[in-house]
Amino acid sequence: MKIERLDETSKKNLLQDLLKRSPNQYPQYEASVKEILQNIQEKGDEALFSYTRQFDHADLTPETIRVTEEEVAEAYAAVDSSLIDIMRQALENIRTYHEKQRQYSWFDSRSDGSILGQKVTPLERVGVYVPGGKAAYPSSVLMNILPAKVAGVDEVIMVTPPGRDGRVNPATLVAAKEAGADTIYKVGGAQAIGALAYGTQTIPKVDKIVGPGNIYVALAKKAVYGHVSIDSIAGPSEILVIADETANPRFVAADLLSQAEHDELASAILITTSEALAAQVITEIEGFTRVLSRGEIIQKSLDQYGHILLAADMEEAIATANEIASEHLEIQTKNPFDVMTKIRNAGAIFIGEYSSEPLGDYFAGPNHVLPTNGTAKFFSPLSVDDFIKKSSIISYSREALAPLQKSIEAFANAESLTAHANSIHVRFEEETEQ
Repeated sequence: MKIERLDETSKKNLLQDLLKRSPNQYPQYEASVKEILQNIQEKGDEALFSYTRQFDHADLTPETIRVTEEEVAEAYAAVDSSLIDIMRQALENIRTYHEKQRQYSWFDSRSDGSILGQKVTPLERVGVYVPGGKAAYPSSVLMNILPAKVAGVDEVIMVTPPGRDGRVNPATLVAAKEAGADTIYKVGGAQAIGALAYGTQTIPKVDKIVGPGNIYVALAKKAVYGHVSIDSIAGPSEILVIADETANPRFVAADLLSQAEHDELASAILITTSEALAAQVITEIEGFTRVLSRGEIIQKSLDQYGHILLAADMEEAIATANEIASEHLEIQTKNPFDVMTKIRNAGAIFIGEYSSEPLGDYFAGPNHVLPTNGTAKFFSPLSVDDFIKKSSIISYSREALAPLQKSIEAFANAESLTAHANSIHVRFEEETEQ
């Protein structure tokens, strides 16, 4: 990582650089994704099993694609009991936080006989995508399933790629069971998204798909939007730290690397008002990178998307952070709560030197499924709100409607929508004729 002076040119170059990581910047994969989705829509299970053999090298059938209770029991036996206890503690924190997000129906009854309100209804069936491959992310399982269960979703279906042996990572299965998944299918990639969006002979169609995945999964979610709802099109992970001369350089360096280790496209940015701190952070990063297990990935990530920016003052640092709109934003300054009040755009805000980003990933309770690639300017973290829908309630008596008759008819006629006006008129035509 190198130190750069923050100015309009460096800011513009940084923002353009970060946008290269967006799933929308990979059109070369779109044709393949479109073909997969079309085959799933037309051929159902036949295409689903064919793609699973091709991409995951697992030979599944309608009888073996669904995870059985026996497989779940085997997973519990394979996972260390202490890890299961930790999952349960995290699960309780996540549930408690999301229960505070619940919304309820409301009705406002007036003396004129009118009733207005809002009916809140959970989605009926939701699909949760969980990445597979070499790594297992049980924390992601908890974060995607629990808000749906708290919202009251009737059925949560989880899909995740199987290994060559046709089995699912035990920690993933345990997390799914603990979180309350109703059904788990061993299928991944764009083909899994297609199965959830369109339905096959084995996998039912869902109302919404949530969960992270690779570029094929991201583009598939984008393509099926409209057939179903989706949470977002997630890009690579990112962290931005705002720090001043009071920050601990070792803490800052460690936190930057906690995201850089995700993959080579991850972004780690420090904006600081202290040149001395910037230099110390670089020294700490070099030391950590030599000993951490994913040092090679970290180094490539930092070489491509790692930045240390020197701001003239804290106001410039804050303004730049709002422009970047990072997924994770840490504030390690003398007055972090004061800085926080000026932040408009961030997925999650971590305040103070002991509120490191992994705390949010695993244990604090707020959801770690966050907007990326600058979309924190208009998107929010995954929440209970993502798993409900709202219906407006309108009920008027004749007495309540009568004083509004002429106004509504006039408004409708002004828009040349005479059938609209007539719909009101016919309810009072006997009085009009008299």
